[in-house]
Amino acid sequence: MIFVSIILLIIIFVLIVYFGMKSYTDKPQNIAVYSGSFNPLHIGHKAIVDNLSKKFDLVYLVVTPQNPLKDTIKVPIEERLEAVDDALIRNGYWNVVPSDVETTLLPPYYTINTLRKLKENEPKNNFTLVIGADCLADIKEWNSYQKILEDFGVIVFPRGERDVEYLINLKNSLLKENPNYKIEIETVKTPNISSTELRIAIKNGEDISNLLM
Repeated sequence: MIFVSIILLIIIFVLIVYFGMKSYTDKPQNIAVYSGSFNPLHIGHKAIVDNLSKKFDLVYLVVTPQNPLKDTIKVPIEERLEAVDDALIRNGYWNVVPSDVETTLLPPYYTINTLRKLKENEPKNNFTLVIGADCLADIKEWNSYQKILEDFGVIVFPRGERDVEYLINLKNSLLKENPNYKIEIETVKTPNISSTELRIAIKNGEDISNLLM
């Protein structure tokens, strides 16, 4: 009799855990999409990831094979994906994951295609694009930027002299074009660090370990 009771308790516990997990996985997740070459991943990226990991259910670090608006990336994407994965493990993030979704797409790697692919793969989830001040300033050069701002939205991080007031003015200008654009300006400033300058420092043999994520 006692044995039967124990078995019943175990079954009930398993069912509670199963349906609890099922309910959680069925719930739409709010996901931040932080895309970049991450060459290398530095403390400026870390400041943004720290913020995003607290605001969103999940954060996808989308490692791009090639930015359509920038020069050719010399470091293979496989190496950069591995470096991102190592950095996330080293820093103990539980809800931030690297993504190679753009390797399933054909070039040019337009951001709108990346977002649509993510939505196609996970239709129940909500995706928000993460960009910097310079990207918001140049957003009209992006392919289908209107669809990015209206269908997905962006969260923008200030950096250096491009402060919050500057971004608010950009936001207001864009909203005059379309009031349905979703643009959130983050107030936390991030370190003004250039990946290009870091690569030059590495090439010159300088120790920049304190600037890397």
